[in-house]
Amino acid sequence: MKRIVLFLATNIAVMLVMTVILSMLGVNHYLTAKGLTLGALAVFSLVVGFTGSIFSLLISKPMAKWSTGARVIDNPASSTEFWLVNTVKTLSQRAGIAMPEVAVYNGEPNAFATGAFKNSALVAVSTGLLESMTKEEVEAVLGHEVAHIANGDMVTMTLIQGVVNTFVVFLSRIAAYAVDSFLSKNDENHTPGLGFHIASFVFQILFGIGASLIVAWFSRQREFRADAGAAKLLGDRQPMINALARLGGMAPGELPQSMAAVGISDKPGWAELFSTHPPMAQRIAALQQLK
Repeated sequence: MKRIVLFLATNIAVMLVMTVILSMLGVNHYLTAKGLTLGALAVFSLVVGFTGSIFSLLISKPMAKWSTGARVIDNPASSTEFWLVNTVKTLSQRAGIAMPEVAVYNGEPNAFATGAFKNSALVAVSTGLLESMTKEEVEAVLGHEVAHIANGDMVTMTLIQGVVNTFVVFLSRIAAYAVDSFLSKNDENHTPGLGFHIASFVFQILFGIGASLIVAWFSRQREFRADAGAAKLLGDRQPMINALARLGGMAPGELPQSMAAVGISDKPGWAELFSTHPPMAQRIAALQQLK
């Protein structure tokens, strides 16, 4: 909770500083003449930027169950399910978090962890992962997912997404006002119209692409941390290295697009900079360098 409050406070402080600086540069006077103040725009941007991200986080667990068809193991029906539940229980105790729900879903090799809160999360593995990996490798994957939960990665990514969304909304409208003003410089009574809305839409797309690069970079960093976390929970980095090597030789099971970043692996994007997961070779190399 302390980290969340600090993160939000930092974002609000940055927005306030930016608002003050732009006001000192005379932008606020210009916007006021056009019918909008920086303060109002900053508040609007914060609300729009965070509302969707926070709502998505709050419904992440039920949506994950619904979209993947994951079945929560309430009463283990086989030795494999019994082992899965006990393994997650042991790992979560080592990580100092409450026991997550454990689920299995039909699909190609993959696994994920999700949930709005550290002590009420969900860890799910696919049938393809269970069938294609050894128990030691599956345990490493489970350790990776538990590390994500212990690190608070779901909340962190939501906050980062909210921050970049806020700046995309804020800056796209500032830029749109500038373009609209330039196009109507000979009309002193001009107010924002179709040109502003078109420019705002275009800038939101362009800034959104830049924001995606930032979010993807943070996502890749958390994968390295979760790999290291799994090695720490298991007391040995080799099982995680073996698991990654195995996954690297298989096509990862597809997750819904909204969940792509939470899987143990993912298909690389058309450019590595947009990928939510680092290449397996880099993840293995990072583990090998651990002391």
